Amino acid sequence: MERQNKPTRWRALVFYFLCAIFALAPGFGLRGAAAAPYAAMVMDARTGEVLHSRNADARLHPASLTKMMTLYIAFEAVKNGEITLDTPVRISRNAAAEPPSKLGLAAGQKIKLRYLIRAAAVKSANDAATAIGEALEGSEAAFARRMNRTAKALGMTRTTFKNAHGLTESGHLSSARDMTLLGRHLLFDYPEYYNLFSRTQTDAGIKQVNNTNRRLLSNYRGADGIKTGYTRAAGFNLVASAVRGNERIIATVFGGRSSASRNAKVAELLDLGFKRAPSNAPNRAPDAPVYAAVKTIEQADGKMRAAGKVIRLNTAVSRSLRPQARPGSVAAPVLVASAGGAAPMTDSMADTIDAVVAEVAQKASLMPQTKPAAPRSAPEEVMDASAASAANGVLVPVARPVGLFNRMLTEETTMAPEMPRVVTRVSTSGGRHWGINIGRYKSHNAAERVLLQTALKETDTLDGALRKVVRKPTGFDANFLGMEREMADLACRRLQARNQTCFMIGPS
Repeated sequence: MERQNKPTRWRALVFYFLCAIFALAPGFGLRGAAAAPYAAMVMDARTGEVLHSRNADARLHPASLTKMMTLYIAFEAVKNGEITLDTPVRISRNAAAEPPSKLGLAAGQKIKLRYLIRAAAVKSANDAATAIGEALEGSEAAFARRMNRTAKALGMTRTTFKNAHGLTESGHLSSARDMTLLGRHLLFDYPEYYNLFSRTQTDAGIKQVNNTNRRLLSNYRGADGIKTGYTRAAGFNLVASAVRGNERIIATVFGGRSSASRNAKVAELLDLGFKRAPSNAPNRAPDAPVYAAVKTIEQADGKMRAAGKVIRLNTAVSRSLRPQARPGSVAAPVLVASAGGAAPMTDSMADTIDAVVAEVAQKASLMPQTKPAAPRSAPEEVMDASAASAANGVLVPVARPVGLFNRMLTEETTMAPEMPRVVTRVSTSGGRHWGINIGRYKSHNAAERVLLQTALKETDTLDGALRKVVRKPTGFDANFLGMEREMADLACRRLQARNQTCFMIGPS
């Protein structure tokens, strides 16, 4: 009889042991989900009025609500011409290795941006979100920095992003208030994309994917978005929006115990919002994001003004080469006026000389480099410039410095005899050596397009400025060059007033 009871005792011991493990382990059962703190907010989407809040400013784990910011920046990048919806994106090993939920992308695979956006918005695919970030900024870390800049520009004061997908990471935190604000900006700033969040199913390029929020979309009247999120640390999160007649409500929940209880709580909060919101209220769009591109400096009169960030270029000449005569040619004399007899130089004359010098230098840099032929005769001796001033105003011929043009002419080039010219020595250190940068873009064409659009909009300050696209390791800079400092500063301040990024570029 005792032998028959031993197996029963062992089974009981094993059963109680397993129960203890499940009860204590943080990732099992309801205990892990229930540990996440609860927070909520209800907002009238039309006006931004807060109708209900609880722990709304507590910094909590946002989970996949993070992808709302990833998508906001993707929409912004398409709008700015940094990338297009049909741009093929190469999937990195880092993106392909992201844990579920995922689309199932393979390293080295190429897929259009539009499908990555759909997968991130509808299926909440982590690999798609990471691929979007890497496509826009080159790396996940760089994209996280852009996310934080955008969050600050939107007024999300309690948010810090560390990745594009929302998987738990130390310091990756947000709040119910900030996520509600972000949901409202998605609705108002990019209404053309908002329908993505209401699709119960969509084509993600390599497969059809279902919406993680489809139960609320199907069961709550008027629900049309927007994003779910879940991790063990966060619990079950959701930012939802619903519209009935002229009323639209946004409700946010952090820390739900399950998807079913979270959906029930969100439905309750949406009902509360529709009950408290006025029937008729004007639509007041949120303020456009203001990116911190300038610092305020104090002027001599004590007033504060905005000053664009100055990017200094290392363009100083380290040493000045002695001019050489053109091989095989007879140098035409150049008459150099003495300092005493020179006419006063006006600003317009200085600007004209600067423009001509810049144009000639640019053309010279574009000509093919050819080795000059052996000189047919010895170059004429260059007279010392001090001899001109010692001649009491008498114009003294000196050999013409033609080193700049050696690269432009070959041995066979024939030059027409030149008439003597009077040249006055002037300083060009205060001329058009400033410029502005209006952003970095993914392609040369995108940067050129933004330059042209900006030039057409800002004709008062950019008229005559040179449009130049400069290739950088992470993209193409759109620059306007050949400007005076005052005009560059004014142009930047006018563009920044229209919420366009602008930095001044100054000489070294």
